[in-house]
Amino acid sequence: MSDLKTMFQLSGRGHAPANLSNATLIIIDAQKEYLSGPLALTGVDEALANICQLVEKARAVKCPIVHIRHLGTVGGLFDPQGDRGQLVPELVPQGDEHLVEKRLPNAFNGTGLHELLQKLGHLDLIVCGFMSHSSISTTVRATKDYGYRCTLVDDACATRDLPGPHGVVSAQVVHRTEMAIMADNFATLALTKDLI
Repeated sequence: MSDLKTMFQLSGRGHAPANLSNATLIIIDAQKEYLSGPLALTGVDEALANICQLVEKARAVKCPIVHIRHLGTVGGLFDPQGDRGQLVPELVPQGDEHLVEKRLPNAFNGTGLHELLQKLGHLDLIVCGFMSHSSISTTVRATKDYGYRCTLVDDACATRDLPGPHGVVSAQVVHRTEMAIMADNFATLALTKDLI
């Protein structure tokens, strides 16, 4: 098993993790919905703390920051008018930071995200947020379609236990599997400590 290689390695198309001084930081769905209730995420507190460290460093080096917010339905999950649909207070955009609102897992779909990233002018993106298997996975896959180089911050993402046809799949297994899939052909993985 030790001779297994990723698609990036086999094709020679891999890249080193991006640096916050010459990339755009994208924070996906850092919303209160994930703190408690049916969508409470395993490891969300640690992931949020790591995202806050990334944001602090990004602000210090004047890295553009794009906050993504999912809009659900009024009275439902991610209620755009309710408290649970809001960004967590420590990650509300400041100054000239950007907010992109989406209605689907892919943050590019039906939004102006690609056009905004083009204006910001960085080929390299650093992505973090929630959930590993849903909006993170879907958006990171799309970055490749648009020609960006993506660095995905493993310990600044989280997910939840999922029901499956053969029983519950733990959040740890879902997350680890999704990170392996992303590292195979879509993103370079990094840890928060490597980027700050």
